[in-house]
Amino acid sequence: MSTKRDYYEILGVSKNATPEEIKKAYRKVAIQFHPDKNPGNKEAEEKFKEAAEAYEVLSDNDKRAQYDRFGHQRPGAGGFRGQDMNMEDIFSQFGDIFGGGSPFDSFFGGGGGGRTRQRKGSNLRIKLKLSLEEIANGVEKKIKVNRLIRAEGVTFKNCTTCGGTGQVRKVVNTMLGQMVSTSSCPACNGAGQLIDKRPPGVDSSGLVSKEDVISVKIPAGVSDGMQLSMSGKGNEAPGGGVPGDLLILIEETEDKELKRNGNDLIYDLHISFIDAALGTTVEVPSIGGKARIKIEPGTQSGKILRLRGKGLKDINGYSSGDQLIYINVWTPKKLTAEEKTKLEGLRNSPNFQPHPDSSDKGFFDRMKEYFG
Repeated sequence: MSTKRDYYEILGVSKNATPEEIKKAYRKVAIQFHPDKNPGNKEAEEKFKEAAEAYEVLSDNDKRAQYDRFGHQRPGAGGFRGQDMNMEDIFSQFGDIFGGGSPFDSFFGGGGGGRTRQRKGSNLRIKLKLSLEEIANGVEKKIKVNRLIRAEGVTFKNCTTCGGTGQVRKVVNTMLGQMVSTSSCPACNGAGQLIDKRPPGVDSSGLVSKEDVISVKIPAGVSDGMQLSMSGKGNEAPGGGVPGDLLILIEETEDKELKRNGNDLIYDLHISFIDAALGTTVEVPSIGGKARIKIEPGTQSGKILRLRGKGLKDINGYSSGDQLIYINVWTPKKLTAEEKTKLEGLRNSPNFQPHPDSSDKGFFDRMKEYFG
């Protein structure tokens, strides 16, 4: 399961770093964990992609400003796109960071030539429904996934058209001189390999579908629409290469009692007029159990009580939200004759006439106070 580290920490720079300092830091980290220097090292590959994701955000003024304010989860934007970035994205988007004369020029399409890019299998996408309690505490789920894997008995050989590189070059003579273009090999579709031996029932890709049971650890504090990724748990690549990723889209099921607002939890509490006037102690639902709260005498309808730290943990682990309790004073819809007589006797009592003071804030003032 992918975990989100602070982008500044990944690149080893301060939050006041200049664009040039960020660019220099990214170049240093990317060279350190580059696949050419760490062949077959999955941990280095993940750190290479992690650095590219951090640089993509911090090198863009608008994205950086949003990240500084909201962290990894941009409101209404589903977070930053790092989970969808693959090696091709990184090489094409940030290859110029290394400039001329880089030892990785061939990998980024420079003059070295002859390097075959490792092909990656396609990603899988699933939806995972979680309850509010599972989101609050984090959970480990076992899910069934149908993946494409290499069939037993399948063997491959290098493509004779491209020599195993997956690309073909075409030279065209023009009045300005020779122009060289590179495109994906039409014979092997860029794989660099072709099936040599194929058992009966296996398709031309050499892959078959297999059901896997995968254990997924969901961190506390995820939100509806958030996408998590598990590296290497997607489809395998025809002819070898690295498997794709498993992308997990979080769907939050609605709780019957508690409503979510960011990391805060909201509960509507209805109390009688008698309890509001005289005061009482009541139990309210909270994550993992019940909480007892005190209703002060003279509590007005619309008052909001706050239980600090009783909301959801922030996914980055920095803090926890609160539980907000909205007080609703319940007015009986029907009264008995005896009840009417008692209330009529109090109708003109000065103490029962509304006289709000400055402490009795209106609806918009309360919203501004708690959510402004």
